[in-house]
Amino acid sequence: MSKSHFGHEMIMRACFQNGKTKPWKTIELPNKAPVWNDDTQSCVLNSHGRVTQASVKNFQIVHKNDPDYVVMQFGRVADDVCTLDYNYPLCALQALAIGLSSFDNKLVWE
Repeated sequence: MSKSHFGHEMIMRACFQNGKTKPWKTIELPNKAPVWNDDTQSCVLNSHGRVTQASVKNFQIVHKNDPDYVVMQFGRVADDVCTLDYNYPLCALQALAIGLSSFDNKLVWE
């Protein structure tokens, strides 16, 4: 079983299993701050090749306890195409809802 398939399976299990004695917990997932790149003279996020075009809509969400653990990243790969990657503790529905909310009631990219 590949790592990405295993990760997806774990996310879905975590999303839909609610313990009978424990309520759902709320966790804080902040945006990862971009860093200044002297070569491009701009602020950038390292998407490891998954996001290929610059956009103000590109973002990464990290775990509060581990800023190197990217929980979700959303970004542009073409003029009208974007990519959405997510990890535990988000499930697919939560990640999609967060990604769609970044459009801020605009149906097209600026």
